[in-house]
Amino acid sequence: MQAFDGVTVLDLTHHIVGPYATKLLADFGADVIKVEPPEGDIARTLPPFQGDEAHPEKSGLFFLLNTNKRSVVLDLRTEDGRAGLARLAAGADLVVENFSPGTLERLGCGWEFFRQANPNICMLSISNFGQDGPYRDYKATELVMYGFAGEMYTMGRTDREPVKMAGTAALFESGSAAAVAAAGLLTGARRHGIAQRADVAIAETHFGGVDRRHAAGIAYQFSGRRSQRAAGAAGGMPSGIYQVADGYVDFTNAGLHADRVVDMIGEEWAQDSRYQDPLARMNPALIDEWNAQFIVWCLSRTKREVWTEARRAKVMCGPLFTVQDLFEDEHFRGRGFWQTVEHPVMGPVEIPGRPFIMQEGGWAIRRPAPLLGQHTAELLTAGV
Repeated sequence: MQAFDGVTVLDLTHHIVGPYATKLLADFGADVIKVEPPEGDIARTLPPFQGDEAHPEKSGLFFLLNTNKRSVVLDLRTEDGRAGLARLAAGADLVVENFSPGTLERLGCGWEFFRQANPNICMLSISNFGQDGPYRDYKATELVMYGFAGEMYTMGRTDREPVKMAGTAALFESGSAAAVAAAGLLTGARRHGIAQRADVAIAETHFGGVDRRHAAGIAYQFSGRRSQRAAGAAGGMPSGIYQVADGYVDFTNAGLHADRVVDMIGEEWAQDSRYQDPLARMNPALIDEWNAQFIVWCLSRTKREVWTEARRAKVMCGPLFTVQDLFEDEHFRGRGFWQTVEHPVMGPVEIPGRPFIMQEGGWAIRRPAPLLGQHTAELLTAGV
């Protein structure tokens, strides 16, 4: 048994946020029917591609985001497409969409369309800034969204422009929030018999949780205090990112415990009394002097060696692993995190596994990401 056994979801989403939300439902048991346009989800066109071959069935991004789903191709601009959608909706519990606000209504497939097809169906709408309000029709990218509602203001060096988190991490965070909203809709419908529509704005998920933004927002609201960008490895003794023999490590608030840092380094120079004086430790010249010696210590060790010494001495430190490091990591391998999935075009593919462990009703891979339209005939002939 899985947590969402018996739940049928119509997935009208594309790209990252919506598909990740519905992937979580699918991986925990829901029957997710992915409704794609004739050209397919745009994620099918995005890298990385297996063998660097741009192919709609070889996108690693699409594969990861759509495990355990079935694919139906419907052109919602046509009467036949809308009729097929209504038929699928009649047997579904939830529909999830992330079109621009008003798009489904213009196609004749809005909230009332689904309510007529199935009075008990719930609907989750995901958009950049919500279904109404002054920003409703604004377009956005992951960079724009992170700058607008994320913590980009405090990211980067003090002498350079701000930066955002790497890749599309913030969009996956938003997908997680949308999945929680979907679970809330399903719970309300089952316990109270109420079919509701939820409006999830990606910007609000960033305001409320991505990378310290909520704490910074509350601080400014109540005190007017603006968060500042840290100076990086130029201060803290140590603080920030340092290069080591095979990459980089990150020290956070390590300088608050000078005795632990001395224990971690284990060399005579680190015991200099000047480095233990709290006031002296604020002197930029002394920080530079200390860092010059500490960098030599770091460069003579690998990130795992530095990490091991830091943990022993109870210094807050973490290695900056590459994707290859994570893929080969003994801990992840030992925990069974990586899972092999057989795909009809790509063959066996290893992907990240469960995001968390549940006591009951947990995560499982039942099928790979679907081929475009793979289940169209099956579902439209036999229904859901």
